[in-house]
Amino acid sequence: MSTIIEANNLTKKYGEFTAVDNLSLEVREGEIFGLLGPNGAGKTTTIMMLAGLIDPTSGNAIVAGFDVTREPRKVKAVTGYLHDRFACYDNLTARQNLDFYAQLNDIPKSKRAKRIDSLLEAVGLSRWKDVKVGKFSRGMKQRLGIAQALINEPKIVFLDEPTAGLDPQGTREVRMLIKRLCREEELTVVVTSHILPEVEQLCSRIGIMKDGKLIAVDTFENLVKRLAPEEGIFIRLELNKLDDKLLRSIEDMPGIRSVDRDGNELMIHADHDLREKLAAAIAEAGSLILTMHIVQPRLEEVFLKVYGRGWI
Repeated sequence: MSTIIEANNLTKKYGEFTAVDNLSLEVREGEIFGLLGPNGAGKTTTIMMLAGLIDPTSGNAIVAGFDVTREPRKVKAVTGYLHDRFACYDNLTARQNLDFYAQLNDIPKSKRAKRIDSLLEAVGLSRWKDVKVGKFSRGMKQRLGIAQALINEPKIVFLDEPTAGLDPQGTREVRMLIKRLCREEELTVVVTSHILPEVEQLCSRIGIMKDGKLIAVDTFENLVKRLAPEEGIFIRLELNKLDDKLLRSIEDMPGIRSVDRDGNELMIHADHDLREKLAAAIAEAGSLILTMHIVQPRLEEVFLKVYGRGWI
């Protein structure tokens, strides 16, 4: 794949505060690239600079062949942008909302209707094209926002937290939509998120940001290998019941490094395979093992190592 975005030492300062600090990055044509990090890591500022919406303080970036500082209009012409607080007009229909954005993008009137109908079909809103958006669910509004970001037939789309605030069904629908549009529209997509599973499931490569710096870029598998704890193993365990006494006995067991609990499920980081000892302790406590197996570290373990437990 050829490089469609190249940033070199991109920096953005607001007074004494550095929002993005000497960021260098390449995004390949046709991929879904994820910028992952907690709120305040610099993700939104980064993509706003790459979309030509704000000027960098220093450094430069070339987006689809255009310089973001010298040619911001040309950059905007080949990119689409969905803000994390996308605002649509509730008193207008879906079609009317897209027509408004089409006018803002100087799309000729003769082409608007066909483009709008095509986009509403693509995002699954054709049946509701003449319904006022105030009656839409949050997920439907987010799909309309993605259609708005595509109104000018861009080569690159920047999506800022596209699944934030959606229920599981809405999240799944938006994720599948992004993948399909990337394929069918031959798009390059850059997604920002603080939601670990979404980035893991959606993106072919991931950049991890912390305090305005890009600290790692790679595939999910390679990031886990590079950043996850190198020693020990992970054991995932699910019980029919788990009280505090049993939890403490597991945490105090020799060879246990850490235990993360989610209901009756445990993710255990151990020095070595302790499944036999765990099984004996659980049986003695009167609980039953539903599942227990060794697993590869998840992106969550990588993030906990980078940020600590208070990263969100």
